[in-house]
Amino acid sequence: METVLESPSKTVVIGPGRPFCVIGERINPTGRKKFQAQLQQGDLSRIEIDVAQQTPLADMLDVNVGDPLADEIELMRQAIPLVQSLTDLPLVIDSSVIEALEAGLSAYDGKALVNSVTGEDERLEAILPIVARHGAAVIGLANDDEIPMEPQRRLEVARKIVSAAGDHGIPPEDVIIDPLAMPVGAEPRAVTLFVETLHLLRDELGVNTTCGASNTSFGLPGRHTLGAAFLAVAQSHGLTSAIMDARRDETVEAVRATDFLLGRDEW
Repeated sequence: METVLESPSKTVVIGPGRPFCVIGERINPTGRKKFQAQLQQGDLSRIEIDVAQQTPLADMLDVNVGDPLADEIELMRQAIPLVQSLTDLPLVIDSSVIEALEAGLSAYDGKALVNSVTGEDERLEAILPIVARHGAAVIGLANDDEIPMEPQRRLEVARKIVSAAGDHGIPPEDVIIDPLAMPVGAEPRAVTLFVETLHLLRDELGVNTTCGASNTSFGLPGRHTLGAAFLAVAQSHGLTSAIMDARRDETVEAVRATDFLLGRDEW
C-alpha cells in the first residue's frame, strides 16, 4: 500500500518498499517561546529559517502555527503559501483547530497530509469530510478519549479510523496511522508496545505508519542518539515515515543507513 503526497513540482510516495519518509518537525511553536511571541504578533519570518534548515534532509515538512494567543486560522492561511514559496517539498498541515485545517488545505497547492484525527466520533465527523473534500491524506492517531497502552486496543482504534475514512470516500492508502510513540522515560515498555502495534497494523490493516519520533526520548539525556536508535528499530519493524528533527545529520543518516541495510535505498 502506497500513500502519494504532492506539491506542484514534487511527489513523495510513502510505502513499505520505499525509502523512509522524513517529515521535518521544526515549524512548530511548542517549546519555542520566541517563535510563540512572533506568532502572537502575526510575524511568520522565522519560518523562512526553519524551512532552510530542514529542506536539505527532509522529504516533507510539517507546518504547525498553533498558539492559544495567536490567530491560528489566519496564520495557517498565510503560512502555507509562504512555505510553498520557499520549498517544493509536500506539506503536512498540522492543527487541532478544524478551521485552521480548512484554511491550510484551502491555501495548499497539491495533495497534502493532514495531522491529525483521533478515533473520537466527533473528531472523525468534523475532520474527515474536510480531508475528503480537499483530496488530502490524513494521519490517524491510535487513541480516542483515552490513550490505550495495549497494542490490540490501538489496532481497534486504527481500524475504526480507517473504516470511518472509507465511509467518507478516503481510501486506506490515504490513512497513515500513528501507533503512538510514548516517552520511554515515563513508560519503560513504550518502544516494545509501539513495535507490537506496528506489527498488528502491518499484518491486519496494511496501512502506512508515522509517529512523532522525538516523543520517545523526551526528558532523557542523549536524545539524538536515542532517537536515531529508535527510528532504526522502528523502521526494521515496518514504520514507513516519522515527524522528526530533519536538521540533525545523526538522526537522518541513521534513517538512510537503515534504508540501505533493508534494501530500500533507491540509489
